[in-house]
Amino acid sequence: MQVQAGQLDAHLQKGLKGLYTLHGDEPLLIQEAGDTIRAVARSQGFTERTVHTVGGQHYDWSEVLASGGSLSLFADKQIIEIRIPTGKPGREGSQVLQQVAEQAADSDSTLTLVVLPRLDGQTQKGAWFKALDSFGVTVRMDSVDRTGLPQWIAQRLQAQGQNVKSGEEGQRTLRFFADRVEGNLLAAHQEIQKLGLLYPAGELSYEQVEKAVLNVARYTPFKLAEAVLGGQIVRVQRMLDGLQAEGEAPVLVHWALSEDIRTLHRIRTAMDAGRPMPMALRENRVWGMREKLMERVLPVLGSNMLGRWLDDAHTVDGIVKGLKAQGWPGDPWAALAQMAMRVTRACSQR
Repeated sequence: MQVQAGQLDAHLQKGLKGLYTLHGDEPLLIQEAGDTIRAVARSQGFTERTVHTVGGQHYDWSEVLASGGSLSLFADKQIIEIRIPTGKPGREGSQVLQQVAEQAADSDSTLTLVVLPRLDGQTQKGAWFKALDSFGVTVRMDSVDRTGLPQWIAQRLQAQGQNVKSGEEGQRTLRFFADRVEGNLLAAHQEIQKLGLLYPAGELSYEQVEKAVLNVARYTPFKLAEAVLGGQIVRVQRMLDGLQAEGEAPVLVHWALSEDIRTLHRIRTAMDAGRPMPMALRENRVWGMREKLMERVLPVLGSNMLGRWLDDAHTVDGIVKGLKAQGWPGDPWAALAQMAMRVTRACSQR
């Protein structure tokens, strides 16, 4: 049974189940959801906890099975936590997890908590994950995207009795805060806690937030590619500067940008041949945020423009590898910025 992350508290109030599975790529949200489940379990007498961290193909899964039937003399209820950082339990692990899921559904003395990273659609169709979902509760912990980050910050501030000013000034404060912590939710959480220590409950001014919040933003080439498709010119430049300052490899940034260009070109070609856009997107394995962004910009991107962008990507590929090109800067990051901005400006006009 799937439960939305925002509904987990309400679900737990209705009664504790014997099996929970958390999966997602945001450590802070996974940790908080796990803490919530463990706190409810402790209040109901689950005083003993065993943690199994699965590592490598030769992990001894018999330990997991054995812990399910072994209670100490000092506890009659226990929590068994199974952490699988790779999200790939292997053949033996798959069989054990199916067995664990079936046993957990009928157990009053054991609560099983499985913690996984973000899983793709194919993995979620596996027998072991289907068993976890069928016999227990699965909660997907999605990352907070950039558009939702200001509201997330506001809610966290409100939970500790603080808020920003109303109107445009308050929105400016939240945007500034979001720019400083983007891509680093754990650091955002810590900065919010810092504000709770520095200032009393009540309204926070822009100046107070600006003075207190560190620049701890973390960017990835793939988030940069999303910002490019979103036509976010200022954000793209900030992210390029941040990636360069963090020592990111220009070749990886180029790959993320050029891969989206190649995908757009393939979909545009398919559409020009009479293929419906939704079908072309699926055939090119585009989903989630990329799907929404490409759906928005594809109607205004012609094949000629996309062909020129492919030529740009080929040229910048050479510059990143040390070659020179007429009309292009020799510095890889400057060339990447020129390539990215051409695409971003076109996408911003949609």
